[in-house]
Amino acid sequence: MTSHTVDARVDPREPRPPRADEATTLVAFLRWHRLTFEYKCRGLSPEDLSRRAVSRSALSLLGLVRHLAEGERFWFRRVMAGEDPPALYSTVGPDTAFDVRDADEDMVASAWADWRDEVAFAEKFVAGAVDLDVVGEEPGGGPVSLRWVLLHMIEEYARHNGHADLLREQIDGVTGL
Repeated sequence: MTSHTVDARVDPREPRPPRADEATTLVAFLRWHRLTFEYKCRGLSPEDLSRRAVSRSALSLLGLVRHLAEGERFWFRRVMAGEDPPALYSTVGPDTAFDVRDADEDMVASAWADWRDEVAFAEKFVAGAVDLDVVGEEPGGGPVSLRWVLLHMIEEYARHNGHADLLREQIDGVTGL
């Protein structure tokens, strides 16, 4: 396996604004991290996407796609919009999203469709919010602002983009982005 970096000329992300208002900045950083994650998974087979980082861990890129779809759904639909949607994957336990053994093209397509649907819902919710002080109710945690949720999601994607870096490099040696 030869290590190589992605071609920066095909970077799908727009630069993050260095001087913008708070809402624009938060939305831009979250979008940047979402696109980073998506790009790190690009061009891989179901087998590669479901490959575990280490034998004792269920962590895989496909598991992360499903986990992030669940996170988007929880924070934007349930907490901020006050909906009560069923879980996408985590019906048995918190790590169910990472159970991607026997992944095939349908499982991968479904996971990406779920993730894109949840991201679209989140983007629409944020665009329609009066301001960052809109409050949602975290079950068992109490009230949280949209500002807090956006910062949390940036934190969540940043952490998992680090995981994705290592997973992708292990799969085919690709680094960067």
